[in-house]
Amino acid sequence: MPVAEAVAALAALARPVAAVETGTAEAGGTVAARDIVVGTGRPEARTALRDGWAVSAAAIVGASPYAPVRLARAPAWVEAGAPLPADADALLPPEAVPPEAVPPEAVPPEAAGGEPLEIEVEVAAGEGTRAPGAEMPSGARLVMAGERVTALQALALAAAGLAQLTVRRPRLRLLAAVPDTLTPLLGAWIAARGGVAEPAARPAEVDPLADAILAPGADAVVVIGGTGLGRRDITASALARAGRLHAHGIALRPGESAGFGEAAGRPVLLLPGRPDATLAAWLALGRPLLAALAGAGPETTPTLPLTRKVASVIGLTEAVFLHRTASGVEPLGGAEIPLHRLARADAALLVPPAHEGYPAGTAVEVLPL
Repeated sequence: MPVAEAVAALAALARPVAAVETGTAEAGGTVAARDIVVGTGRPEARTALRDGWAVSAAAIVGASPYAPVRLARAPAWVEAGAPLPADADALLPPEAVPPEAVPPEAVPPEAAGGEPLEIEVEVAAGEGTRAPGAEMPSGARLVMAGERVTALQALALAAAGLAQLTVRRPRLRLLAAVPDTLTPLLGAWIAARGGVAEPAARPAEVDPLADAILAPGADAVVVIGGTGLGRRDITASALARAGRLHAHGIALRPGESAGFGEAAGRPVLLLPGRPDATLAAWLALGRPLLAALAGAGPETTPTLPLTRKVASVIGLTEAVFLHRTASGVEPLGGAEIPLHRLARADAALLVPPAHEGYPAGTAVEVLPL
């Protein structure tokens, strides 16, 4: 089955999972289930953007060394991020008030008496401050439904006073043979994109594996290994027994023996057991499946130039693993790439089946790993 057809069929099997509430600190990578809008504008009062002396700009208009403005007392000192006094709307720099004019530290300047103070510099209204509601305007949309929450957006959400938000967090059961070295990597990739990976042992017999596929509790099942045509490769047979096998054999290199289907109303993805084939099949099929379960909208991918040419086979989608450099992306290899080279990969390229490859210097869309 062509990769594009397989992706469409998998997406048809996947329904966005139920929305859940999560803390802002744990929201990174998850997909928002609805628009997140600021309620009450922040800050509620004018705040300082830097350390300085809080003044009313109107009270020191025209102040200069030749025409100083006399104040009855020293202005209040305000630290960055703190609210200004109600009668202040601007900040003087620290050096604008001589140290001898500042009251003792134990006495707040605004409450202190003392000699009149001459100011020799003026400031514009609002200088050095943030107006009420300017940081987070009321009604501002911070995250759109279907958008993946970034770490910066999580920071903004916390600053807006939003402790909880509604997201979709798919749970994927990963069935792999023991011992296993692939599920930690897939689990990390799934977690980075807002999902939850639940590793479990893959039974070596058809009936127990079918039962493991049918076990409740996950939104999708991913079976790793046992997808070939060997005598001990029973993954496709187990899926056919548990539900329905939609495809076994994808026009993908590496990853030709991947497959998928459904069981108990959930999508089931079959990944080959060799590392390069596992990762290629996950990039081509697993990531779109996870996005469909999370209800994610279209995502942009970076475009970078190839430092060397890439050759591909017509009729197959070819996964090429890449290493990002200062001048672009260096192709490391695709099918049968040895693990010591695969370990250097930090991006990948899926060459469409109609292409024979790309010459050096071609700008291509890459999938960051």
